[in-house]
Amino acid sequence: MFDSRHIRTFHEVVRTGSYSAAARSLGYTQPAITQQMKALERAVGTPLFLRAGRRMRLTEAGEALSRHAGAILGSMEAARQQMAALTRLRAGRVRVCAFPSAGATLVPEALARLAADHPGVRVELQESEPPESLDRVVRGECDITLAFTYPGLREQVPDELVEIPLLEDQLTVLLPTGHPMARRRAVRLAELADERWIAGCLRCRTNFLHECAELGFAPDIVFTTDDNLVVQSLVAEGLGIAMMPGLVLSFLVHRKVTGRALDPAARRQVSAYVLREHLRIPATALVLRELEAVAANRTGC
Repeated sequence: MFDSRHIRTFHEVVRTGSYSAAARSLGYTQPAITQQMKALERAVGTPLFLRAGRRMRLTEAGEALSRHAGAILGSMEAARQQMAALTRLRAGRVRVCAFPSAGATLVPEALARLAADHPGVRVELQESEPPESLDRVVRGECDITLAFTYPGLREQVPDELVEIPLLEDQLTVLLPTGHPMARRRAVRLAELADERWIAGCLRCRTNFLHECAELGFAPDIVFTTDDNLVVQSLVAEGLGIAMMPGLVLSFLVHRKVTGRALDPAARRQVSAYVLREHLRIPATALVLRELEAVAANRTGC
């Protein structure tokens, strides 16, 4: 292995034509230059210079190393500049995995803030529901994942992950606008026991069934879909009602659908998850800060 300082000194000796000139250029003493070149020759295993009187010329090995030295130093400088760009947040790539309602709300706001101040940081967005999204971080397929948990369910989080809580997302019931319960500010889940229901993703559906069981009834689930817009369309046509997270109300597009809070309130915890060592990567830490800032402004979710 060559010492990069020795390569730089060697390159300067070749450029200037002598040890003394290289010493003046680099701000070293001539003995220091001599010691570095001796150390480099020991590393190479053969002489690099020949002296003819006061003149110095390169050996065959010196010629070969000289041809590579410029490229080596150029690559090192490019690497240095790239590392500086990454640490100063002028560049970088962060892969974010989010569940749909977070991908439609928290993530766009955070990325807009990021783009305004750090346009060189590239964010790649993936979509996945927990627990699969948590496993993707562990497998190295993404750097940050947004996931949610329900307090009434026992859910395992891989030990390798660090949780950064973002917000508590209040659950709501989506009703057709003409539904009798739509005139209320909040509704009780037990009062909807006889309704036809539209259920969402597996984790949300599991929590929904758990909540209903706690109240002593089994809901009549007539449709199941992970697509929030499909849920809204089914509710709008009066084909059923749905228990949905509050984040969905941010992109409620049907005028014939009304969202009402549950009484008593029910919530899910929305958090970001990363591998512990990723907290030290500047671009990843920056994206996490932007997500925290956006979540903090979402009061009432």
